[in-house]
Amino acid sequence: MAGRLEGKVAIITGGSRGIGKAMGRAMALEGARVVLASRKLEGVKAAAREIAEGAPGEVFARACHVGDAAQCHDLVAWASDHVGIVDVLVNNAGTNPFFGPMLQITEEAFDKTIDVNLKSAWRLSVAVAQRLVAAGKPGSIISTASILGMRAAPFQGVYGMTKAGLISMTQTLAAELGGARIRVNAIAPGLIDTRLAGMIVKNPALTKTVTDRAAIKRVGQPEEVAGIAVFLASDESSYITGHTFPVDGGFVAM
Repeated sequence: MAGRLEGKVAIITGGSRGIGKAMGRAMALEGARVVLASRKLEGVKAAAREIAEGAPGEVFARACHVGDAAQCHDLVAWASDHVGIVDVLVNNAGTNPFFGPMLQITEEAFDKTIDVNLKSAWRLSVAVAQRLVAAGKPGSIISTASILGMRAAPFQGVYGMTKAGLISMTQTLAAELGGARIRVNAIAPGLIDTRLAGMIVKNPALTKTVTDRAAIKRVGQPEEVAGIAVFLASDESSYITGHTFPVDGGFVAM
């Protein structure tokens, strides 16, 4: 029986670990040909090998520093030339180099957060969408936002700003690309057990402030985010675009 993503080519940035790796595994299990990208080739190669051992879909590893415009364009060009026209793009790479009041963040940390979290998603989305339009093919663009883009984000203010920007970009691209049959959606994870969230997850007091408010009173796992990414990549979501889906244990509902 064919998988839900059989015949599709997907690029997933930030694919060497955490949510990106979980998405890569889930999509490869559904038959997609997956291009995992991350800044360090060694780490993403290891993730690709691990996923490929148990999945029917082919998995490719590419080094890409998404904060570099040339590397973003090279990633999409390589995937298009060697794997196939990209049907699914997952803008998952992210960084959060500063934890503290917005009044104290440096310009360097501010710029890095914008470049990696927001500008890279715009660059990659444009590159993939242009190729899809030229080929007359439908597609799906998915961005990993955050519930911190939907609420105030004390001590993570610029990170939250970039995620709010992703949500806004999602809505605008959805409006502009709907006629070309390219759907654009976002996923907004809550507190997920990843290295990026390690400062909170490893601090019981900080974790408690989140889990006490959430309806499902625990930290989420990367695999619990991957399922909705598969759904949004598949034809099952063919009439869904312009939306942001919280995966947060009910945090924003409370």
